[in-house]
Amino acid sequence: MINVFGRKSPVMAAWQRALRDHAFALDAVLALVLFGVSFPGTRISAPGAAAEDQWWPGVLLTGLGAVCLLWRRSRPRTVAVLTGVAGIAVAALGYLPSIFVLGPLVVALYTLAERSERKVANSIAFTMVVLVAIASVAAHPDQSLDITLIAPAASLLLPLSLGTTVRVRRAYIQSVHARAQYAEQTREQEARQRVAEERVRIARELHDVVAHHLALANAQAGAVAHIMRTKPEQAEKLVAELAATTSSALRELKGTVGLLRAADETDAPLQPAPGLAQLPELAAAVGATGLEVTVTTEGRARPLSPGADLTAYRIIQEALTNVTKHAATREARVLLRYAFDRLTLTVTNEARRPAAPAPDAHNTGFGLIGMRERAQSVGGVVRTGLRPDGVFEVTADLPLYDPEPEEEAPSP
Repeated sequence: MINVFGRKSPVMAAWQRALRDHAFALDAVLALVLFGVSFPGTRISAPGAAAEDQWWPGVLLTGLGAVCLLWRRSRPRTVAVLTGVAGIAVAALGYLPSIFVLGPLVVALYTLAERSERKVANSIAFTMVVLVAIASVAAHPDQSLDITLIAPAASLLLPLSLGTTVRVRRAYIQSVHARAQYAEQTREQEARQRVAEERVRIARELHDVVAHHLALANAQAGAVAHIMRTKPEQAEKLVAELAATTSSALRELKGTVGLLRAADETDAPLQPAPGLAQLPELAAAVGATGLEVTVTTEGRARPLSPGADLTAYRIIQEALTNVTKHAATREARVLLRYAFDRLTLTVTNEARRPAAPAPDAHNTGFGLIGMRERAQSVGGVVRTGLRPDGVFEVTADLPLYDPEPEEEAPSP
């Protein structure tokens, strides 16, 4: 049995495999059977008509057509033409065109329809049917058309239809299998792509966390070494801030790496992802290194999607980290400009002298690449460059998405 999905039962599959392995033997047996039934077939006559006295010409022609069936799988068109010629000759000699003498042509037309294109198969088949019908009617002008025309035409068109059905069904099953294989390959490719994208995202997150906190820790440690002897009280304060910086780095690192762990291995809930709500803490942490950070907001503050909120925070964090590591100035300004559908954030180095930061320091490395990738992931864009007044500027445009308003709870 074959179900609707084209899957064969084990018994059917084994049977068809055996037939394919012994195809020539099967065709030989079929040829012998058709040759054997041609003997009584030549003795069948129409009602009221005498049987043909000479039976051997019909048997010989049918036998030649049966022998041609041995090559029906490799040369279906040639075999169909040869068996058709034999069938036409049998009908022209006056034998009744029954299934017994037209058997080789019936099998040949089925194979032709199964293994050839529809246009070619139909052309050859209809030609053979018309010629056999004409020969039969000409040989039996006094007989009913039901016997000389309709019966042989139906017996020849039926295998043509069956062969066409088998060919179409086989093509359909092959197309289903091809689509299934393509879908499986596509799923595997998509899975590999998602894994690669997730790796890039986690690597970008780790870079932002580690680079920012290590830069702050390095700056704070340098400041402590510089003022340890002259200002011990201030140095002690910086040491405390250094401890807070490293502790914060460990927390964020644990939260990021925790994404790679299985759910049953997590022993503590992860901290929520940072966003613009933590911008004051970020400015204070950077300010502990000696960099003065000014945050300005223009327009009515509006909520961002979680991804855009994290992206905005990370872009500002990376920009301030670059200022701490590379810029000659000790001042930076952060501007948040809210528009109708976008948030534009700008981070600039407010230089006190014309000296500008080295272009290579800002335009190479993974920091700015990560900024651009983060912005693109939420539908935004990042622009970086040196202004004519010698100030390096990082500008990001991020889309705003208002969450649907929640229904107010009824007052008790």
